[in-house]
Amino acid sequence: MSTRETLLGAAALKSLRKARGWSLADTARALIATARRLGQPLAPSVPSVQRSVARWESTTSPTLPSDRYQLLLAHLYARGADGHISLGPGSDFAELLYALTHLGEAEAQLHELRTLLVRTATDSGAGLLALLGPTTQVSMAAALADPALADDALLDGLRTAVQDVNAQVGSLPFARLQLLLAPVTESCRRLLAGGAPEPLRPELRTVATQAYTLAGRLAFETRDDQASRALYAAATDTAGLLDTTWRRAIVHMSHALVTLYSTPDIGAARGLVDAAVRDARTGDSIRVRARAHALQAEIAARSDAERHAHTALALAWYDVERDADGDPMPTSFSADHLRGFEGLCELYVGDAVVAHDVFASSAQALRGPRECVQRTIVTTDQALACIRLNAPETAVDLLHGCIITTATTGGRVPALRLRQARKALRPWRHEKFVADLDDHLIDILGN
Repeated sequence: MSTRETLLGAAALKSLRKARGWSLADTARALIATARRLGQPLAPSVPSVQRSVARWESTTSPTLPSDRYQLLLAHLYARGADGHISLGPGSDFAELLYALTHLGEAEAQLHELRTLLVRTATDSGAGLLALLGPTTQVSMAAALADPALADDALLDGLRTAVQDVNAQVGSLPFARLQLLLAPVTESCRRLLAGGAPEPLRPELRTVATQAYTLAGRLAFETRDDQASRALYAAATDTAGLLDTTWRRAIVHMSHALVTLYSTPDIGAARGLVDAAVRDARTGDSIRVRARAHALQAEIAARSDAERHAHTALALAWYDVERDADGDPMPTSFSADHLRGFEGLCELYVGDAVVAHDVFASSAQALRGPRECVQRTIVTTDQALACIRLNAPETAVDLLHGCIITTATTGGRVPALRLRQARKALRPWRHEKFVADLDDHLIDILGN
């Protein structure tokens, strides 16, 4: 980290303090009060904490606040003068993260800090507008009253909020994420219906498509299938007005997955996946095309169409191994994700041994917080492969871990996969290890 970078961070921290009208001693007292409120009282005195604040803001050699002080600063600056939590663009919290970044804090630590504050906001029931910064909240209120006032800054705020909610999948329960996204989806709907300026409408449709698609997935996860269908219909219609067909392919793929798990008819999911492949083939994203072919392979394997499954899988590998330079969605789908689909094909129309090894490799690679749900799904599939290989106790060991992560996120698909695996364990239902699994399922998930 260069001296210039750290000085920028120090200046940002000082600016935050000055904006609240605080002296160094005032800030120290505020941090001590915050620690007390959180049940983590600070032992140092006001002068000692004051010296720490001064070191962070040094104009010659600023230091990075410790993890504990970062947590206290986060809680302190997450609340505005009105006492409401605000984490979005333009908020003091966003400025704090900017300062910590320049002072040298790692991105992973900042993600954990943000996740913790989002959880705090939803714990208290005060998080409905937490991801919309104060500036966005004001401009959104004005635009909803008069859509002609919508501007690029408002769209940036809405887009960032959608990205923030999406980034928290796997870290927060789906019900909470649904609450956080609700004001964004409703704002998009009203702005599109109310006459937003024509030059803004293409980008507004893009943001709305992303919001409706994510909201459809969240509604499915919280078992509101009627709302999910309506949101996916809105996403499909809105995406259809865009020039980028790969965006509509993403909508179709997400819709196909929830359809696969919410209806007994695999044909409906197949139709959506085929539509996704058609759109992806005419779009600019190779990675989206790879994912569409991977889903096509899964549907074929579940339908016992071995040749079709292997053909689609080969196309997916061809796409995922191509150079993604210039791809609008370069990180949306990777070889690690594709291995999960490869494992499914092996599980249904191939070799269970190969399936097990592929699932294990994929689960090991999917380590990020955003990939928690996918990792749980892959691990339950690995357990199914173990059952087919007559290794039920190994399968149960894997499933115990999946129960914890499923309970944490409230994920519907992992819960369905767990139920499928439990049914496959029926031949061993009188064994103690299965009884222990049942007890764990009841204790944690209630089923």
